[in-house]
Amino acid sequence: MRTSFDFSPLFRSSIGFDRMLNALETASRIETVDNWPPYDIAKTSEDDYRITMAVAGFSQDELTITQEQNMLMVSGQKTGEDKGEYLHRGIAGRSFRRRFELADHVKVIGASLVNGLLTIDLKREIPEEMKPRRIDITPDKAVPKAAPKKIEAEAA
Repeated sequence: MRTSFDFSPLFRSSIGFDRMLNALETASRIETVDNWPPYDIAKTSEDDYRITMAVAGFSQDELTITQEQNMLMVSGQKTGEDKGEYLHRGIAGRSFRRRFELADHVKVIGASLVNGLLTIDLKREIPEEMKPRRIDITPDKAVPKAAPKKIEAEAA
């Protein structure tokens, strides 16, 4: 069952949420979902995330991880042809490209390949100037008032 949502009322009544609304609109238009290779996304702490992908049969040299702005792309390309004669081939060896949309300030901090599982660690690092800060309230008499400025004109 497919439903389509109209996001135009949200575009008219919100400011600064353009990227999120565009992502929702794009996600609602996706026709086919390729679920290979399988992956998990886990939140390991308040600002840390981990993507784990099952990439059995791929070596470290056949995998590429690229981050451009808010897009993380993981791709795999088999380099050699296996000329063996198979009675049954159940391990997929086809090329893939998986994209992940990242929120602002999320960076890849590391990746590892162990036992056919590619693990990508991500961290949200909010810049210091964007973090919430407490503003002290001072009494009215503590703020010095500026004296009104006088404009002097030359006498002709």
